[in-house]
Amino acid sequence: MAKSADEPVRPIIVKKITVVAGGHHGGAWKVAYADFVTAMMAFFLLLWILGATTEKQRKGIADYFSPTLVKNRKSGTGSGTGLLGGTSLTAQDKLPHPGGSGNKAITIPRDATGGPKEGAKRTQLARQQVEKKLQSTERLRRLAKQVRLVDTTEGVRIDLVDDANFSMFRLGTTVLTPEASDLLAALGEALGTGGGGVTVRGHTDALPFAAGTVGNNWSLSAGRAEATRQALLRDGIKEDRFRRIEGVADRELLIPANPHDPRNRRISITLLN
Repeated sequence: MAKSADEPVRPIIVKKITVVAGGHHGGAWKVAYADFVTAMMAFFLLLWILGATTEKQRKGIADYFSPTLVKNRKSGTGSGTGLLGGTSLTAQDKLPHPGGSGNKAITIPRDATGGPKEGAKRTQLARQQVEKKLQSTERLRRLAKQVRLVDTTEGVRIDLVDDANFSMFRLGTTVLTPEASDLLAALGEALGTGGGGVTVRGHTDALPFAAGTVGNNWSLSAGRAEATRQALLRDGIKEDRFRRIEGVADRELLIPANPHDPRNRRISITLLN
């Protein structure tokens, strides 16, 4: 058909199609690569710090990032003068007793009148006083066989041990026998002039209570330890020297092969270093 002279010319539309050989993976690899580079930078920075600082400076850096030190710094009033402004928990002004330094000084009890050597000398002197006191009279010499002196890491432990012919307490009670009262009076006199902390621990044998009886070996051992403390208070040891009063029932037997042996019943008094 022939075109009319008035008919408009139709536009020619060209559609461009681009064919890509491979798919696009986005930018996730860039994030992973950046993390890797950051980690490597931190690693090499750590190696540089280890090689370029002294032991004291490295300790200051470690303490600076310690959570315990962060808490301590928040409660303090001054700022550190060491590397990065951090201070060490073993610094002299952080100790409970200014004048010492190092972790060993922190572990010294607040009530100690000297260092470990002085504490050991004090307990050894107390041991000599106890031995001397137990030999002072004929009655105490007879009772001295019930006393055992044992050196421990805490100090000198004085065990008052029952046997078939001697008992610290009346059967199943916390009432001291006259012989036990005499022993504790002698110990109170020998130990009352010194210093140092004192602990008291009660032990029982494994004999059970009679059926229907109110009580058990736990409460009995704790009650006997408290009765011993009360006697030592009356006999010269000051109240503020006592550190622990414990009852362990039959859990620490002296004669494990025979839990019913009367020697398992005992009171342990420890004079702490």
